[in-house]
Amino acid sequence: MQVVVTGGAGMLGKKLVKAILKKGTLAGKDGLQEKVDRIVVLDVVPTADLPNDSRITYTQGEVFDAGLMKKLVTPGTGSVFHFAAIVSAGAEADTDLGYRVNLDGTRVVLDACRALGTTPRVVFTSSVAVYGGDMPSVIPDDFPLRPQTSYGSQKAMGELLLNDYTRKGFIDGRALRLPTIVVRPGKPNLAASTFASSIIREPLSGQDAVCPVDPKTMMPLLSPRKTVEAFLRAHDLPGTSWGSNRALHLPSLDVSVNEMADGLKKLAGADAYKRIKWQVEPRIQAIVATWPGRLNSARARAMGFESDASVEAIINAFIEDDLRPNV
Repeated sequence: MQVVVTGGAGMLGKKLVKAILKKGTLAGKDGLQEKVDRIVVLDVVPTADLPNDSRITYTQGEVFDAGLMKKLVTPGTGSVFHFAAIVSAGAEADTDLGYRVNLDGTRVVLDACRALGTTPRVVFTSSVAVYGGDMPSVIPDDFPLRPQTSYGSQKAMGELLLNDYTRKGFIDGRALRLPTIVVRPGKPNLAASTFASSIIREPLSGQDAVCPVDPKTMMPLLSPRKTVEAFLRAHDLPGTSWGSNRALHLPSLDVSVNEMADGLKKLAGADAYKRIKWQVEPRIQAIVATWPGRLNSARARAMGFESDASVEAIINAFIEDDLRPNV
């Protein structure tokens, strides 16, 4: 089986590629595990820090390049994981780029899969940013999509495309609405939520970090470790377990930003906690305020998806997987 991963040089993409290599198999069209012979990784960056494995083929390019995508999604492709996207603040700042990558790119990926005529499995990375407007204190599984950002709108449109292409038998799609992923290794990015990782990652390395939102701000969190597990599970579940709605939000740990900081203090001490500088930035606060603060994920939990147990568990996962992976 060939697997295609768009945005595969990103943090989650790389972690997923490593997990697939380690697992060695994925569910095929009949639900039985099939050997993964090749992983095609696409990203816009010129190089990627991917494992040195003969099963990986890396291509630099844009996800909205239809000709390129048809060359990558070739016969024998059983699965596509679609991560490539312009993140929240970036999509809000550059409307044209956001729609070109997040909407047009998704349509290009789905059409390349449709052209195969074999109904490949497609796992789409969505976001809880699809919610918005006048929201209840806890978002239920069936809450209507009313995004208040371009990024959220683009993800909601991607979900609708995925559902329609699945209904017509072009693909076997499933979409995961991700909460804020914490802790992300590396450096801050253009996502409005990037501070959620920075206020933990930087203090653990002896550096200061600025928190641009009110400490009482609620955020649903999920660790990269649990996210990768969720993508593998979402892929391998039979289509019948999804029903007519192929999108769901994942179980999350719903905490305030202040509780995140307290978790850092418990694990790393008062000195690490003091490295968080509280400076509200209205632009970021306004974007984050459009997102849900709590999620009721009964449907996802019934399907076997899991959240992290605590802030401390999330931080420890980061330390074990990224900060000190060889210790």
